[in-house]
Amino acid sequence: MNKTDTNLRHALDGEARASIRYRAFAKQADAEGYAGVARLFRAAAVSKKIHAKSHQHVLQAEDQIIADLYSEEKIAVAIAQLESEGGIKTTAENLKAALVGETEEFQKIADTRAYPAMIRDAVEENALDARYSLEYAMSIEMVHAKLFKKALRDPDAVQTPVYHICPVCGHTVENQPPKKCPYCGVDSQKFISVD
Repeated sequence: MNKTDTNLRHALDGEARASIRYRAFAKQADAEGYAGVARLFRAAAVSKKIHAKSHQHVLQAEDQIIADLYSEEKIAVAIAQLESEGGIKTTAENLKAALVGETEEFQKIADTRAYPAMIRDAVEENALDARYSLEYAMSIEMVHAKLFKKALRDPDAVQTPVYHICPVCGHTVENQPPKKCPYCGVDSQKFISVD
């Protein structure tokens, strides 16, 4: 197995775990009365799932991997495990954790498990599809970081009624999708709505 495949498998696992964690964080935000923050976490969870599926597609891995990771039964077990291990805290703490996680994905240049190093490996191995999948994910981590930072400043102010997610790259926008995704060019009519 080459570096790029190893990196994609690691990234797929990380994106899938983050998606489940964000679903748990959404549940907590709802319980605390932060409906807008809960929507943000649900939207980020959908985006993470898109990243995982993209990495899986590049790996030409079996669809069963994602099906297994995202079965409602497995998600419920994973959320229960997070709860029992203290992995779900207050909404403010969960926002901080999400912001740190998203930021680390694109800022840790030297870390071989962060996107910049993975992209370098894909370029060196001339793995164009992997490069695109990893670059999309890294770019959208920056978008998520901005959204989480905004929510962290004032969770009560997050009243976005709907988020829109690009089905190709996972780009996440508030209220109204752009005419075309600025990252991958997908038409706004194909965006997924999370309310």
